[in-house]
Amino acid sequence: MSWKVYIKGYKSFLTLEKSLSANSIEGYMRDVEKLIQFLEQEQGAIGPKEVDLKHLQAFLVWVNELGMSATSQARIISGIKGFYKYLMLEDVLNHDPTALLEAPKLGRKLPDVLNVEEINKIIDAVDLSKPGGARNKAMLETLYSCGLRVSELVNLKISSLYFNDGFVKVIGKGDKERLVPIGHTAIKYITIYKNEVRVHETPKKDQEDVLFLNGRGTALSRVMVFTIIKQLAAKTGLKKHISPHTFRHSFATHLIEGGADLRAVQEMLGHESITTTEIYTHLDREYLRQAIIQFHPRS
Repeated sequence: MSWKVYIKGYKSFLTLEKSLSANSIEGYMRDVEKLIQFLEQEQGAIGPKEVDLKHLQAFLVWVNELGMSATSQARIISGIKGFYKYLMLEDVLNHDPTALLEAPKLGRKLPDVLNVEEINKIIDAVDLSKPGGARNKAMLETLYSCGLRVSELVNLKISSLYFNDGFVKVIGKGDKERLVPIGHTAIKYITIYKNEVRVHETPKKDQEDVLFLNGRGTALSRVMVFTIIKQLAAKTGLKKHISPHTFRHSFATHLIEGGADLRAVQEMLGHESITTTEIYTHLDREYLRQAIIQFHPRS
């Protein structure tokens, strides 16, 4: 049976069984397609049942020679392993050729984090006299107040704002819903934008419930949010690598530095595994180390 049939089944499995987002599914599909591309170029036309560990190790060498980072290589291997686990579940294979396949070792890279003063500098750099100013201010306040992913921000709905209760409903990875607390400042600027600016805009069809609109009446793209933040960071002269995700990292770090429970932060960030959230304990330990070096009399 050809690769196409198995890939189609794998896609359905990821959609229906795993409830993954369209972006995640596309990523998994690309990983398998890279393996097929390699096999066609280097090994001839062999099917998924004929692939063994030697083929996969040669594939890793090929991927490395393409100049991909260790992180990208590890992600591709994860995608290939997922595909073969699916084939095992479907009883297509009775052994998993990826079982002994090792990904490149990754160090945990700690992301750039902004302190509260730097966050304020970027938000204060928004020019409220310009078109989009009120929206951008509300947007950045929301990013920092709720620790949202950029995809969650651009898809935020008016019907998901529960300001009387101090929460917003967010659709996260795998279409999973969660309620996230929102602070008074973010509520204030969202309300100003919604009642004084957005009310005069005409949303396109099916975009009526989207909170943050662009000039064409549709949801902002993730690239647009990235661009807005990059421009504001340049305006303030900050030299750190700043993106929408920096606000999310800063949100989590400031909570843990302030003594928030790790499980509570995990819930707010929408992390499926606590190990994903634990990166912020590393940030916190570095913060504590610096504080000891600075203030301890024997340091």
